[in-house]
Amino acid sequence: MKLSVLTENVASGYFTAEFGLSYYIEHDNKTIIFDTGHSDNFLRNAKRLNIDINNVETIVLSHGHWDHGNGLKFIKNKKLICHPNVFIKRYRRNDNFHIGLDLSYKKLKRRFKIITSKEPYNISENVIFLGEIPRLNSFESQNTPFVDENGNDDFIMDDSALAINTNGELVVVSGCSHSGICNIVEYAKKVTGLDRIKVVIGGFHLALNNNQTKQTVNYFKKQKVKYLLPSHCTKLPALSAFYNEFKINQVTAGMVFNF
Repeated sequence: MKLSVLTENVASGYFTAEFGLSYYIEHDNKTIIFDTGHSDNFLRNAKRLNIDINNVETIVLSHGHWDHGNGLKFIKNKKLICHPNVFIKRYRRNDNFHIGLDLSYKKLKRRFKIITSKEPYNISENVIFLGEIPRLNSFESQNTPFVDENGNDDFIMDDSALAINTNGELVVVSGCSHSGICNIVEYAKKVTGLDRIKVVIGGFHLALNNNQTKQTVNYFKKQKVKYLLPSHCTKLPALSAFYNEFKINQVTAGMVFNF
């Protein structure tokens, strides 16, 4: 499995950054873009990596937030896989700022072949879109700063991830982990039947070195994850906690991983 970082919060070398996330994944003879960031930055970095976007078959959207899906405006004629709730209107509670997608379902349907699923969906034999993540533990996804168009709490129930089998080991790719990165990994284990976790990469949605971060660190210690790569919406205090325990490396735009 090969994963190329097309968009991240941190730039490197010739690769530019933005507040967003986009990965290019190659596995099982499939090519997948996981999230698109919020501009055409992912396309410019793909060109610098000599990735031909015309050959991409599938786009997976982890959830319906602007920094993960507004890049869809710059691409079309692909299969788009996501949870059905990604298209709802959503806002920050404190200032009513719109944080959903710019393009409506109607407009996106003109550009893509859309497949929505709350259940796990096999992109290939070894690559699975997890659908809706069960939120089972007591320390993740307990509150939310977001509301929907009706003013109701928006817990981002569309937040999902990829579970990938690489030679009997599990790679989990998350977008923002609003559902909780530990919940995601547990569900990935259940869906795939794999217990050995090789890699967890993506946004963990942790800001502080608080109880949630400490419990997440303890969870990954117990899981004996080989490579832990928190990025994007994982802020410095939480990153420091992961570094102290796992000596993690910072994920930057343009990085290429072979797992």
